[in-house]
Amino acid sequence: MTYPIDQSTKPEVSAHFDEATNTISYIVKDPSSSHCAIIDSVMDIDYAAGRITYDHADALIAEVQSRGLTLDWIIETHVHADHLSAAPYIQQKLGGKIGVGDKILVVQETFGKVFNEGTEFQRDGRQFDALFKDGDTYKVGNMQAFAIYTPGHTPACMVHVMGDAAFVGDTLFMPDGGSARADFPGGDAGQLYDSIQKVLALPDDTRLFMCHDYGPNGRDIEWETTVGEEKAHNIHVGQGKTREDFIKFRTERDAQLDMPRLIIPSLQVNMRAGEVPKDKDGNLMLKVPVNAL
Repeated sequence: MTYPIDQSTKPEVSAHFDEATNTISYIVKDPSSSHCAIIDSVMDIDYAAGRITYDHADALIAEVQSRGLTLDWIIETHVHADHLSAAPYIQQKLGGKIGVGDKILVVQETFGKVFNEGTEFQRDGRQFDALFKDGDTYKVGNMQAFAIYTPGHTPACMVHVMGDAAFVGDTLFMPDGGSARADFPGGDAGQLYDSIQKVLALPDDTRLFMCHDYGPNGRDIEWETTVGEEKAHNIHVGQGKTREDFIKFRTERDAQLDMPRLIIPSLQVNMRAGEVPKDKDGNLMLKVPVNAL
């Protein structure tokens, strides 16, 4: 696959860190217009109380409005297992299309079974406005963007490239953070290694923006690096580490990890493009499958 790389376009990127989930959401502005995209938004949840709020999303909305921007796209890099998407809430306030990788159908089928969803839960991706395939292009104002299919963490992961900036989701972490786990249903460590190589094949000065950071070894939270820095210093895949070494390390490491704190609500909401499921009476309601993950 040959991708339409354009290093001459340098979008303005504004990062919003969510401390509760260590997620970074982005507003990405076309440098030649007032149009923008939002990447990986967060809906706040007090899981113990069953209460949903929108402080993080409201901050994104306020910035878009205060800067006089037009929102073209609300992009999900994948079906997140550690935070809930605020995509429909933002769309209601600002417009824009909600986009995700076309392998969302695999995720919907897999977790439709886990959560014992009935036939009313459509597993054809219709909850989203656009389903991207590898290499698909779209526009943010005058700026061309494209999607790279990067499975391994989940079957529906995609990296979105806008000019010289790439939003990597959970495919990569900062160099001292390494990579994301590959043991969720549909995940695969070998696929993840191959996907990371696709990202590292981008030009060395491509700016990479993380979806998460956890401040390894007590350092401050960071979210921006470059392809060159990842190739040279990533502790899991840098300096020519082999596919076999990565699979061995990732498999052993993943076996020691607990499930993410918000995986149960996150999957139910995010496979619906950010909509909270409802019971037969129309009340917002989440399920807790027992011994299913």
